[in-house]
Amino acid sequence: MAEKITLNKRDRMKVCWRHQFLQGSWNYERMQNGGWCYSIIPAIKKLYPKKEDQISALKRHMEFYNTHPYVSSPVMGVTLAMEEERANGAQIDDVAIQGVKVGMMGPLAGVGDPAFWFTMRPILGALGASFAMSGNILGPILFFVLWNVIRYAFMWYTQEFGYKVGTSITKDLSGGLLGKITQGASILGMFIIGALVQRWVSISLTPIVSTVKNDAVNIIDFSKFDGTGESLKTILQQYDSGMFLYDTTSTSLQANLDSLIPGLLAVCLTLFICWLLKKNVSPIVIIIGLFIVGIIGVLLKIM
Repeated sequence: MAEKITLNKRDRMKVCWRHQFLQGSWNYERMQNGGWCYSIIPAIKKLYPKKEDQISALKRHMEFYNTHPYVSSPVMGVTLAMEEERANGAQIDDVAIQGVKVGMMGPLAGVGDPAFWFTMRPILGALGASFAMSGNILGPILFFVLWNVIRYAFMWYTQEFGYKVGTSITKDLSGGLLGKITQGASILGMFIIGALVQRWVSISLTPIVSTVKNDAVNIIDFSKFDGTGESLKTILQQYDSGMFLYDTTSTSLQANLDSLIPGLLAVCLTLFICWLLKKNVSPIVIIIGLFIVGIIGVLLKIM
């Protein structure tokens, strides 16, 4: 019986190092496939001694692939485990390997951007900027070092996690652990995206739905302003106490909606666009449509 071929820690570290350059050959047709293929070359050479087997393996990894470059590491770990099992005689075909990649890359992609670009990077950037603003050279150095240490540590340990659980996934490709991983990642990704809808999507309806005349005693009398700091202080105190600046107070349609459910229109628009995408409407058509609706809304003074 032939000796089992295994990927040692050094082999996996080579893959992890190369995986940093996942987007180095990004293309519009298959996106990150070139970077993925480049990353896995050390493992393929170790697992498949024959040249024709290496060529065949690299060809199956040239298929479409796209996800966040950092959360791609657990996908790589699982793929390494599957390739190792296949090299040692397990009945794992090309479709199974590609299916696992596709099944994991989608849910994990929704986690990477909020976790790294919108959370970790701004926090570290603010920390470095606080030093830099005081003239301390430690600011940019701190940001550069911390960002790369955290980034690489995350990539390495999540790749190792994927590699260790990969054997379990290959034994139950129809569901089991893979189903739990993808379901959990999907739930987390959708939760984060949902929380950020209010920040990313902005809609404001300007039509006035009601106008109320204010009592004269509740209107700030600017005629008493004599230009001194004391009179300005009095006006600000009156405004803080709830007095009005104008004779009438108008309430817009947007204010009424926000008082009921803040961000309702943003959520509805997001769900509508998701529905259009599900109906195979081109994203370009959706973008142009949003531009047209926005321009018409401004011209008609309803937005």
